[in-house]
Amino acid sequence: MSRLLIVSNRLPITVKLEDGQVQVEPSTGGLATGLQGPHERSGGLWIGWPGQLGELTPEQQAQLAARYRELKVVPVALSEEEVEHYYEGFSNGVLWPLFHYFVSRLAMVVGDFGFYEQANQRFADAVVANYQPGDTIWVQDYQLMLVPQMLRERLPDARIGFFLHIPFPSSEVFRTLPQRERILEGLLGADLVGFHTASYMRHFASSVLRLLGGETEVESVRWGHRHVQLGVFPMGIDAKDFSHAAELPEVAAQVSALRQPSDVQLLVGVDRLDYTKGIPRRLLAFERLLRDHPALREKVRLIQVSVPSRTEVEAYQDYREQVDQVIGRIHGQFATPTWVPVHYLYRAISKEEIVALYRAADVMLVTPIRDGMNLVAKEFVATRNDEGGVLVLSEFAGAANELGEALMINPYNIEGTAAAIYEALTMAREEVHSRMRSLRKRVMAYDVHRWAGAFLEQLGALEPSREPANLKPSSVGTLAEARGLLKAANHRVLMIDYDGTLVGFAGAPELARPDEGLLTLLRALTELRGTELHVISGRPPAVLEAWLGQLPIGLHAEHGFWSRPRGAREWLAAQVPPMTWHEPVLHILNEFAARTPGARVEEKNASLAWHYRMADPEYGSRQANELKTHLAQLLSNAPVELLSGNKVLELRPHGIHKGRVVEPILEAAPKDAAVMAMGDDRTDEDLFAAQPTRAILIHVGPSASIAPLRVPDVRSARAFLQSLLD
Repeated sequence: MSRLLIVSNRLPITVKLEDGQVQVEPSTGGLATGLQGPHERSGGLWIGWPGQLGELTPEQQAQLAARYRELKVVPVALSEEEVEHYYEGFSNGVLWPLFHYFVSRLAMVVGDFGFYEQANQRFADAVVANYQPGDTIWVQDYQLMLVPQMLRERLPDARIGFFLHIPFPSSEVFRTLPQRERILEGLLGADLVGFHTASYMRHFASSVLRLLGGETEVESVRWGHRHVQLGVFPMGIDAKDFSHAAELPEVAAQVSALRQPSDVQLLVGVDRLDYTKGIPRRLLAFERLLRDHPALREKVRLIQVSVPSRTEVEAYQDYREQVDQVIGRIHGQFATPTWVPVHYLYRAISKEEIVALYRAADVMLVTPIRDGMNLVAKEFVATRNDEGGVLVLSEFAGAANELGEALMINPYNIEGTAAAIYEALTMAREEVHSRMRSLRKRVMAYDVHRWAGAFLEQLGALEPSREPANLKPSSVGTLAEARGLLKAANHRVLMIDYDGTLVGFAGAPELARPDEGLLTLLRALTELRGTELHVISGRPPAVLEAWLGQLPIGLHAEHGFWSRPRGAREWLAAQVPPMTWHEPVLHILNEFAARTPGARVEEKNASLAWHYRMADPEYGSRQANELKTHLAQLLSNAPVELLSGNKVLELRPHGIHKGRVVEPILEAAPKDAAVMAMGDDRTDEDLFAAQPTRAILIHVGPSASIAPLRVPDVRSARAFLQSLLD
C-alpha cells in the first residue's frame, strides 16, 4: 500500500496547554474517524493547521514537535491575519454561503481571495516538502480547492484526489463567484474529484462545461491532456460506535430521565447554529403543529440543541437572535405553568448526551435549508437499535438521497413540515419499525470506513496523470530556452494560428476582429530583422484579407486551402477532388442549426463549419454529438474529414489541413532559420505534426497537444511574442 498524504484545513488533533504542559488529544469528528485507519495503515502523513497555539517556550515547541512526529502529522502554520481572511473571510464568508445557495449573504465586494490563494499555497508547499514518489494525496473540502492544481504543477506524476464535503451548487449559482474559473481549475488538478451526491457531481460538470468549455461526460471531465474522474461517495459515520454507545448503562439512565413524563412525546433537533440548518423554519412548523392540533399541547415537547458557531460573526449573532425570538413567541402563546413547549440548549453537549437524545426521541427533526450530507440523520439511525423513532428529513440534505424511508419534507413549506411531524407522531408502531429497520440496514452497511475505502480504491485504480506520450521530439525544454533560441537566430520563421491563439474566441466569428495592440505586435515582428511571419487560420480569404491584408505577412486561409504569400496580392487555391458531399451535408448542418438556438453554419470555399458557441453549452454539446454521429455514418466512404474544434464542427476535404503549408514555407526560408509554430486546437495539431524536429512548438490553452511547450491563454501567447521584441 502506498503512503497516504491527507490534507485538510484542521489536523485531527486538539492541542492544549495545561499547567505549562502541551496536551495533544485525538479529535472525534467524522473525518478524523474515517481516515484514521488509512492514515495509520499506510504509514503516511496528515497535513493541516493545528489551530492557534499562542506563545510556546522552546521546551514546549520541542515537546509538541516530538508529539507531531509520533502521530505522523505535519502542521501548517497560519498567522492570525491569514486565518481571519482565508478561513473566516473567503472560505466561510464567501464559499460557504454561495455553495449553500445563500447568494444574498455575499458582500458587495468579494474580497480575501488573495489570502485564500496564499493559504492554499502554504498547504501545497507542505505537501511537496513531504512527498515521496508513489505517495497518494487526498485533499479535503472547500477551504483547499486550489491545492490540487498547485500540486499538479509541481508534482505532475502524483496521484491526487479531492473530496468536497459541502454541496456543489448549480452552475447558475456558482457562476456568480468572481473567482469561479480559478476554483474550477484548482479542482481539475486532481485525478479524482468526489462528491456526496450525483446532483453535486452534475453541477460541477455543468460548471466546467459552461465556464471553462471542458469536455464533460457522465463521470469524467476532459481537461487538457488529462481525464479527471468524477465520483459519488456519500459519507457515512462510525455506525458501530454509535450503535454501541446507545447500549451503555449511563445512556440508558439519561434516556429514562428524558422520557419523563412518559405520556409526553419527544421531538429532537441537534444542529450547529448555522443559517443553513433551517432552525427558525423548524420552529415555525412546530408552532403551526401546536396551533393546528390543540390536543398535542402538553403532550409533546421539542428539545432543540444549537451548538454555538462563529459567534464573532454578525450574521450568526443576528441568526441567534432570530431563533431566540421565535422560541419566545412559542412560549408566550402555548407555555403553561407545568409545560414548556421548547427546551432550548445553546451550548455544546457531550457525545453521551447526544446519543441519549437520539435514543429518547420519538421524532428526529433534520430539516436544513441546504446541507452537503448531514451526518446527524445517520447518527440518529445508528443509535436506534430498538428500531424505534421516526426521521423527518429535509429533501435538501445530501442524506435524503440515501435515507428514502424517512419522512421527506420541503423546509420552505411550513404547513407541509407541520403535517409531516404530525404524521410521524401518529404513525403506527409497525410502520415505525419497518422504516427504521430499512434505514439501519443502509446506514450500518455504508459507514465512514467504507466511504474512505471506496474513494481510495477508485483513486488507486486510476493511472497517475502524465503528459501525453506522443509529444513531438524537441531539443528545447522550456519557454525561456525557446525565447533565447529565437532571439539569437539570424533568421526565424513564425507560423501562428489566429482564433484562440492571437485573439480570444468571440460569440460570433465576425466579432474576433484584431485589436490595435495585436496589429502593432504583428507589424513589429515583421520589422524584426530576418523574421518571416505567417498566419494560418480556418477563416476564409476575404476575412483575413480585410483584417490582416495590410501587413507584410503570409496568409493561409481555410486551413491551408488558400494561400497568399508575403508581398503577393492574389490568393492561390489547392487542388481538391469534386466535393459531391457538400450539398447534402450543408442541408443537414442547416437542419441542426435551425433546431439548436444559437448555432450557425459557416460556408467556405472548401469546407463547412457548424458553430455552437452561442448555444446553451449542455444542449449545444448534445446536439454536436448527435450531429457527429449522423455525419460519420453519412460520410463513411466520402473523401472528407470531420473535425471537432472549440465549439465548432468542421468538414474539409482529405488532404486539406494546416500542415500542407509547412513545406513550401520552409523551402523558401534560409536553411538555418529558427522555426516556431503556435496554435490552440485540433486543426493546429496538423501544423505541429508537419514541422521539422528542430521546430519550436507551442500549444495555447489546456487541451491535449503533441506540442512540447505550452502557454495557458491568448494573453500569454501574445506576451511570448512580445518578448521576442524586448
